[in-house]
Amino acid sequence: MCTNNKTLDNQPLMLLKFGEAGLNKSSNKTQTAGEKGQKRELNLQANILQKNDKTALQNRSHFEDKNIKALNLVSSPGSGKTSLLERTIQEKGDIINFFIVVGDQQTIHDAERIEKAGAPAIQVNTGNGCHLDSAMVKKAVNTLKVEDNSVLFIENVGNLVCPSLFDLGEAKRIVIISVTEGDDKPLKYPTMFESSDICIINKTDLLPYLDFDIDRCKDYALRVNRKLKFFETSVKTGEGMNNWYEWLENQIS
Repeated sequence: MCTNNKTLDNQPLMLLKFGEAGLNKSSNKTQTAGEKGQKRELNLQANILQKNDKTALQNRSHFEDKNIKALNLVSSPGSGKTSLLERTIQEKGDIINFFIVVGDQQTIHDAERIEKAGAPAIQVNTGNGCHLDSAMVKKAVNTLKVEDNSVLFIENVGNLVCPSLFDLGEAKRIVIISVTEGDDKPLKYPTMFESSDICIINKTDLLPYLDFDIDRCKDYALRVNRKLKFFETSVKTGEGMNNWYEWLENQIS
């Protein structure tokens, strides 16, 4: 379902609403006792992932044909995804054409913040679903009318588990971890870090007040994925943002 809401400047904000999504829906319908039920559940989950991967390939082909650089931002809730996007849009929106798909279970708060920062956004509410899938992204991109030669940020639902399984057709997956989280997150949630290309360690301005060890966090992450590239940032102070911007600009050059 697509509805319009009003943003802070009284412009229409696009909102897509979905019910249960992905593995959540299938697992609720297949929780039966015994080995037969377990096999049915695994088979249905595999079918869901296969269907998702097929649509992801379509998305990726579309993005490549239109020269749209799609970046999938994943993290725990509260890591600073939206704040990172706000500052990036405000400081680089004059040279990069940004479009944003925002995923949350409920509310349009983050999409309102993004549009106030200066980029077109569409809010996707997943309902009981804990992640975006490729079909949601396809519909959102078509509704948002993402332009050629642009950067598409997909701000996934805050969750380090389910989103790791779902390819959205992105060119790069970017996992964001805040120093307010434990530095052992890469070992606790290895699939997310294994499937990511970039790791942003955010809120570094808080390091003097915490026991978070950046070197240890990086070491743990590299044990899972030796190809990870790291950025250390403080969106609040701006520290480290220029390195992030340089990488971002290189993606579209």
